[in-house]
Amino acid sequence: MHIVIINTSEQTGGAAIAAGRLAKALSKAGLSVKMLVRDKQSDDPGVFPVATGIWGKIVQKIRFYWERLLLFLCNGFDKKQLFTVSIANTGTDLSKNRWIQEADLIHLHWINQGFLSLSDLKKLFQTGKPIVWTMHDMWPCTAICHHARSCVKYQVCCEGCPFLHSKGKDLSTVVFSKKEKMYRNAKICFVGCSNWLAEKAGQSRLLFGKKICAIPNPIDLSLYRPKNKKTARKELSLPEEPFLLLFGALNVSDPRKGAVYLIEALKRNSGKQIELVVFGQVKAELAALLPVKIHYMGYLSDKDKIVSLYNAIDLFVTSSLEENLPNTIMEAMACGTPCVGFQIGGIPEMIDHKRNGYVAAYKDTEDLAAGIDWVLDFPDKRALSAACVEKVKRCYAEEAVAAQYMALYREMIDNPMRSSDRVGR
Repeated sequence: MHIVIINTSEQTGGAAIAAGRLAKALSKAGLSVKMLVRDKQSDDPGVFPVATGIWGKIVQKIRFYWERLLLFLCNGFDKKQLFTVSIANTGTDLSKNRWIQEADLIHLHWINQGFLSLSDLKKLFQTGKPIVWTMHDMWPCTAICHHARSCVKYQVCCEGCPFLHSKGKDLSTVVFSKKEKMYRNAKICFVGCSNWLAEKAGQSRLLFGKKICAIPNPIDLSLYRPKNKKTARKELSLPEEPFLLLFGALNVSDPRKGAVYLIEALKRNSGKQIELVVFGQVKAELAALLPVKIHYMGYLSDKDKIVSLYNAIDLFVTSSLEENLPNTIMEAMACGTPCVGFQIGGIPEMIDHKRNGYVAAYKDTEDLAAGIDWVLDFPDKRALSAACVEKVKRCYAEEAVAAQYMALYREMIDNPMRSSDRVGR
């Protein structure tokens, strides 16, 4: 079975990490897997950039900025909302690519920011090859937004998009119509990384009559595993005594990461000696508001150091306001580290409340603080750590996830799509 996985980046972002892990898991299971990306960032021989040379990279940059410029013009020059939506108006035609031609099935992941246009997607659908599309956010089932938040217009027809500050029919309406026509006759299955996202997809008019299912992202448990906490702290030059909480993202200062809620929760500290370990980019004005001592780790790319970091801490806390199935929670739990997060997206599916972590009420800083205390005060730390590892082994191990995808691939290749395959509404 020959599979082609398509994602904008090879390594940058949660979707890229998840797609790469799946490619390796499928390869271990005996499948022939190639990965097509816009941005290749390693020497992996199984990953192929769609454009090479200086000119190719320049064209890719132009496509990226062209889409952002149109969005900037259409959303009333609002920089804050510039990356909450994508219109896929420009991209690269992959339909004649060698690996696409030889593939038995095409597996799409995150393809935005100028990588594939709607026209490019349509050409892939017209190859007649079965398509699996793993959704890492809501964009495949909405017109233009990556997370609809409280908006439910995608269930009927997008218009008056809140991210465009518009009323009535607008750019979202145009894209919605194009997607609806594009999906109509495509042999495609949409996969949510979480049950939450699969349910959202099932409510979309765009996906009416399409097969929708939920399969989580995989993780390599031979890499992400428990190790001695004192040794891990020594490796990273972190202090031995205080409780260490980990918080981070590519851009910690992004409002969607909810750092302000963590700040308020830490202000409710019940007297424990707590220090915060932060990875990713942090703006100085945000750091100044944190009421505890901070240890900056910056960007970590060394996997061994990342594993040591998860093992060095007592708790991973996420105050994110928009999530699907965070790799960070999965990684922390695989290392035996409990997590605390808001009841949003797929987080409640990953953290079993008061069994291997704590799920706080959405945007409730008092409950977030209570969750931190619950973990730090838990009397049997070994049992709590073991519960984290057991959950990851049972639900997210490479072998288990690869088996689910292989069964789906066989079904898509061997059987025609039926409207009755659809879940949801």
